[in-house]
Amino acid sequence: LSQGNVAQQIFWYTAFLADMVKPKSEGNNTVDDEGNLLWRMAPSPHGPYWKEGQKIGYQDVGSWTILKSTPADRAKAAWLYAQFVVSKTVSLKKSHVGLTLIRDSDIRHQSFTDRAPKLGGWVEFYRSPDRVAWSPTGINVPDYPKLAQIWWQQIGDVNSGAFTPQQAMDRLAEEMDITMARMQAADESAKVYGGCGPRLNEPKDPAEWLGKPNGPKAKLENEKPKGETIVYEELIKRWTTQ
Repeated sequence: LSQGNVAQQIFWYTAFLADMVKPKSEGNNTVDDEGNLLWRMAPSPHGPYWKEGQKIGYQDVGSWTILKSTPADRAKAAWLYAQFVVSKTVSLKKSHVGLTLIRDSDIRHQSFTDRAPKLGGWVEFYRSPDRVAWSPTGINVPDYPKLAQIWWQQIGDVNSGAFTPQQAMDRLAEEMDITMARMQAADESAKVYGGCGPRLNEPKDPAEWLGKPNGPKAKLENEKPKGETIVYEELIKRWTTQ
C-alpha cells in the first residue's frame, strides 16, 4: 500500500497504518515531502440490506492465553510479562510505534491529539462511539482450519465460473452444516472440543426466518440502488462531536 499503487483499499487493518505514515525518504509514496498524508480513512461502505444500528465490519481482537498445563513457574512469568506489556507506559509507546491500540487511555492521550493531523482520521474514529459498529470477531468459529478450507474452495469455483455466487453459497452452507454436524457428534461422544463444539438447530424452511425483526432479509428487487456519499469533513465533524 505504501508504494502508492492502490487508489482505494476497502479492507484495512490498523497494522497497515505504521507504514502509511512513514516519511517519503523511507519509501512511502503516500505522503508528500513534508510528511502530510495524501490519503484519508473513511468508514466501510454498506449495502441496501444494512440498517441503522447494525455492524458495518469487524475488528480482530487479540487476547492472552495461559494453558492449564503450563508449569506454575512459567505461568507466573508469563503473567508478569503480560502485565508489563499492557501497562500504561509500555502500551502507549507500543501504540505510537505500531498504531495498534489496546487501551482507551492510549487513544485519548495528549500525544495522540498532537499527532492526529498526521494519522488520517484514525484518532478521531477511535475516539468516537462509531468504533463499536466494527465489532470484535469473537471466538465463534469452532474449528477454523476445517471450515476455512470449505470456504476457499467455493471462492475458487466462483472465480473460475464453475458456479454462480448463489450456487456456491448454497453449497458452502450445506458443506459447513455437514462438517459441523460431525464436529457436534465428536464433541458429544468424546468431548473432542471440550464440550464447546457446535450445536446445530434442526433445519427450517427459510420462510420461518425471513421477515423476522432481526432475522435475515428476503432478496430485494433492487440490490443496487443509487449510491449515497457523505462529505468527508462532515463525517469527521460527527466523530469529533459525539
